[in-house]
Amino acid sequence: MLTPNTEPEMSSVRKRRGTDLRGTKQTSTSSGSKENVPQKKRQCFHFDLWFCLTLQNWILDFGRPIVMIILPLEWFPLNKPSAGDYFHMAYNVITPFLMLKLIERSPRALPRSTVYLCIITFVMGASIHLVGDSINHRLILSGYQLHLSVRENPIIKDLKPTSLIDSFELLYYYDEQLGHLMWYIPFFIILFIYFTGCFTESDQQKKLPICGWLLLGPSALYYWYLVTEGQITELFLLTFVAMVAMVIYQQQKGLSPDSNGLFLLCSFSVTVLLVALWVVYLWNDPVLRNKYPGLMYVPEPWSYYTLHVKNNH
Repeated sequence: MLTPNTEPEMSSVRKRRGTDLRGTKQTSTSSGSKENVPQKKRQCFHFDLWFCLTLQNWILDFGRPIVMIILPLEWFPLNKPSAGDYFHMAYNVITPFLMLKLIERSPRALPRSTVYLCIITFVMGASIHLVGDSINHRLILSGYQLHLSVRENPIIKDLKPTSLIDSFELLYYYDEQLGHLMWYIPFFIILFIYFTGCFTESDQQKKLPICGWLLLGPSALYYWYLVTEGQITELFLLTFVAMVAMVIYQQQKGLSPDSNGLFLLCSFSVTVLLVALWVVYLWNDPVLRNKYPGLMYVPEPWSYYTLHVKNNH
């Protein structure tokens, strides 16, 4: 039997349990909302990373040959690394770091082993290009003409023994072909892998902010330089077509690119337009036509510079 004092004690125990349960629910709800906050942050527009990536591309990659032209030759003897070489070294470290940060902020899990393998190959290819491009710059200072092939260059075609010409052709292969392929193929694979995770159902996340539109022009213009100077038109177009195909595939699931995916897609679209205009502008140039034969005719900007700008001054 229950005594008169037992019944009030039981009711007080029930009240305490109810209070504890409500507190537990509130705690779990608040902790759940806290867990959702980082995910929302990861899905917003990554202006800091896109800005840093674009800025360092313009300074360390595009600005590399320019700084070698501007700075006095006495500061950097021909048997020592030039200012452009130091720019290239910084690029080889900063770019893979920023790309890894992009992958970390992806709203969905991406194949990390593939990403790491691409980063390793990227650094190796960019390092090969660093050596070849450094020697190539010193050849330019000695009279090497970029719009001519290796064997047609005045400072090389009369070398004795003639086997030295083969060595310079090997150097050109490492610089302009193998180095570029090992540099750019992983670069675009990583961008495409990141793009596959940039899809959402939220209409709010599909809008590109004003800062993204402002960054679009410099980003697309750099990719134009990368495609034309790197002679990777086929690789770039293949990546762009794969991105468009991914958009079509995801739209069938009711998903569309978020702000980061939209930024990449718009940048590549403008780049395609810029490359097309560049090809049309130089379509009838006989000298560049001779250096870049074949159907995929995309002259390098620095070849155009040595042919039409430097020689006219």
